Amino acid sequence: MGAKIIDGKSLAVKFRQEIGKEVENLKHRYGMAPLLAAIQVGENPASRVYVSSQRKSCEEVGIEYQLHELPEKTNEEELLRFLEKLNRNGKVSGIILEMPLPQHINARRVQMSITPAKDVEGMSPSNMGMLVYGSPRLAPCTAMAAMELLKSTGVDIKGKEVTVVGHSEIVGKPIALFLLSSVLESATPTVCHIATRDLASHTRNAEILIVAVGKAGLIKGDMIKDGAIVIDVGINRVPVLGENGKPVVDIDGKTRMKIVGDVVFEEAVEKASYITPVPGGVGPLTVLMLLRNTVNAFKWQREKE
Repeated sequence: MGAKIIDGKSLAVKFRQEIGKEVENLKHRYGMAPLLAAIQVGENPASRVYVSSQRKSCEEVGIEYQLHELPEKTNEEELLRFLEKLNRNGKVSGIILEMPLPQHINARRVQMSITPAKDVEGMSPSNMGMLVYGSPRLAPCTAMAAMELLKSTGVDIKGKEVTVVGHSEIVGKPIALFLLSSVLESATPTVCHIATRDLASHTRNAEILIVAVGKAGLIKGDMIKDGAIVIDVGINRVPVLGENGKPVVDIDGKTRMKIVGDVVFEEAVEKASYITPVPGGVGPLTVLMLLRNTVNAFKWQREKE
């Protein structure tokens, strides 16, 4: 019997409705809506697609959205000064830096300059520190999305053996901290990474498997424990293969591409009890977590007034 599909799109609809209602309540109470300010330095087609998605999602729930486009030649000090203006602007609830930044800018230094109360990506040392303490106010969006998908199964994670594959600051590490956030109800996470020896021995032991590496086909069916919950965070563009095993080329000469995760879905779905699809799993929820962070940032700032 195949796994149950964890539908991120349906869950996103639920969160969108909840966030929309909360924004209306905030407008009524404070006479203003949360405002998300995005900063894009230079031109980047992939970033522009994400910006468009952010703007549309904000409009759907009533959050105001501003995009600040700075020239490619903007240097690090100029960007920091611009960020400080947004930090001091009482109308701005949240700030997001569109990645990638030009190579001459230290992205980590700039990210750390965002005031914690407006850090809607949850990446500042202060916000990450609160996650370590088990009391996050603003946390990394993709990690939050993965946790919400896990919660939606209704499965109790207490004591469960969880293997997290990938230890990035935006997914792997914060997910491990989320799993350890309760004194008595925490799971038992193992975090694997590029230096891990015998990855399969860890994944086969996992009652819950969370994969966030960015490598298509990394986790095959025989690496998954029977009945495991599989959360696939990976997003990879790969060629569509024809019956001859070669990439399909369209009339315009371009190779046809598709989006897949890090897990071989067709094999994993026969072993798992629950599984997220790619696309349609973590992706739809990630931008909703950004909106939820923006709303929470707005409330946090009102508390300080």
